[in-house]
Amino acid sequence: MTGSGPRAGVDRWLPVLRPARRARRLRLVCLPYAGGSPDLFRPWADQLDHEVELLALRLPGRGVRLREPLYDSWEPLVEDVFAALVEAGVAAEPHAFFGHSFGARLAYELADRAAREFPGATRRLFVSGSRSPEHPQHRPLLHEMAPDAYLDAVRAMGGTPAEVLDDPAVMRLFLPTMRAEMRLAEIWSRPPGQPRLDVPITAMYGRDDPVDGRAATAGWRRHSLRPSELLELPGGHFFLDTHRDLLLATINARLVSTA
Repeated sequence: MTGSGPRAGVDRWLPVLRPARRARRLRLVCLPYAGGSPDLFRPWADQLDHEVELLALRLPGRGVRLREPLYDSWEPLVEDVFAALVEAGVAAEPHAFFGHSFGARLAYELADRAAREFPGATRRLFVSGSRSPEHPQHRPLLHEMAPDAYLDAVRAMGGTPAEVLDDPAVMRLFLPTMRAEMRLAEIWSRPPGQPRLDVPITAMYGRDDPVDGRAATAGWRRHSLRPSELLELPGGHFFLDTHRDLLLATINARLVSTA
């Protein structure tokens, strides 16, 4: 860990990518897909609403946390990330979550925890490129594939640059992180009959996503007590990269109207 003192621990988990440029109305906490880092969201800084502070989650296995142990189950992951949100002063104040794929599952778990401990603080949940809790996981499971088959499947999904996938040294560093978080995403489920969130949900899917398309994401609206929506965006699974401008316009419109 770099730095010292209590702020260093917070920055290790939740670096601020851009402070609000006017009086802060809320914070947007972004959670990346499996293997992703906060850098995925740095290009958002110039286009995000000026009253919103932009943060992103940094889990073990990347950046300054490269050598830290990876998570292999959901309970300690949610517990530790939520503790970081509390320490950072985010959980108790107005905030929204955006998560994509694996990050969407984690965003839902955090919103559920925040709704119980800090009712009303989570103003909106954006879930992007992720099946809803009751929808079965697409087969075959990627995390169970042999390394070469796994890399071929990741390459077919897009989103990971070819120069990364083709560099053996880079992949030796990042493949364990990608596979560990892909496993968590694929084994994730929720028992039926869970209470619905008192948080509006905006669920988004890529028109050409062969895995988490409309059928897989349609159920998200049933998990909220508030008016929620299902939106189709152009692109495949990684529409957050290929259609960033449209995605950010969609997010900004919802955040502006969020009390």
